Amino acid sequence: MKIEGSCHCGAVRFRGETHTPVPYQRCYCSICRKTAGGGGYAINIMAEADSLQVEGMDQVRQYHAHLPDPTRPGEVIVSQSARHFCGNCGSALWISDPRWPDWIYPFASAIDTALPVPPERVHMMTEFAAPWVEIRRGQWEIHVRGYPKESIEDWHRNRQLYVPD
Repeated sequence: MKIEGSCHCGAVRFRGETHTPVPYQRCYCSICRKTAGGGGYAINIMAEADSLQVEGMDQVRQYHAHLPDPTRPGEVIVSQSARHFCGNCGSALWISDPRWPDWIYPFASAIDTALPVPPERVHMMTEFAAPWVEIRRGQWEIHVRGYPKESIEDWHRNRQLYVPD
């Protein structure tokens, strides 16, 4: 499925291909919440990195989050993941990570193409949710304190929502 996205000011436009277009995950980690959150969370989908085409790349900036070092209390490490955003208006655009070079993770909030409505939502990294955030509860609301065991691709395939070529 072809997707197109942009920043708020229009300085950056991008397009790509995705087989996993359903925006079902809501991430409550402090990085997503503070850099791209709305409602205390951010939502990503997954797209093929080699399909990414960007207009306005000169306006794209990157941020690598600083994380607590689990082996050295009080120390920080710099995340390998790069959060790409518009240097003009600050809109979060996509995440890339050298550990998964075949994929980018566009923020659903930046996508202009109509995306499917998820049949369920996975609320992930809930242990980091801000205390003021009300995490929706119900039959189709799954809560995970950390990362879900099911990958984005597997979630789509297991629900017959994977979009083939």
